[in-house]
Amino acid sequence: MPSKINHIGIAVPDIAVAAKFYTEALGLTLGGVEEVASQKVKVAFLPIGEVRLELIQPTSPDSPVAKFLEKNGGPGIHHIAYEVADVAGEVDRMKVAGVRMVDETPRPGAHSTQIAFVHPKASGGVLTELVQEMGHS
Repeated sequence: MPSKINHIGIAVPDIAVAAKFYTEALGLTLGGVEEVASQKVKVAFLPIGEVRLELIQPTSPDSPVAKFLEKNGGPGIHHIAYEVADVAGEVDRMKVAGVRMVDETPRPGAHSTQIAFVHPKASGGVLTELVQEMGHS
């Protein structure tokens, strides 16, 4: 079961441009930018309390995030990520319960995590990510 919200993913066309609002207007601190080649994105986290905002920039026009930006006419909330202790166990539990998954097995995510996405049709239209911080149980 999820223990907390890990992060809220926000799709943006350019992390550097988008980060100015969060750093200058809100005073948050931008973490390092990391490329996740398998997902065709660059990501950067901005911690706020126990939650992080994740800015997600596509690195390819065929990236799912590029398609999201095109479909939605620009930036916006892309997904909500819930932290779990055992992402593989959660995926198995959800599949047994008949929950439609984007990821049938966990895969590597940004910042040394294992992740799996629940299909938005299973969660009322909200793309939902399950994330396990590696080194945490």
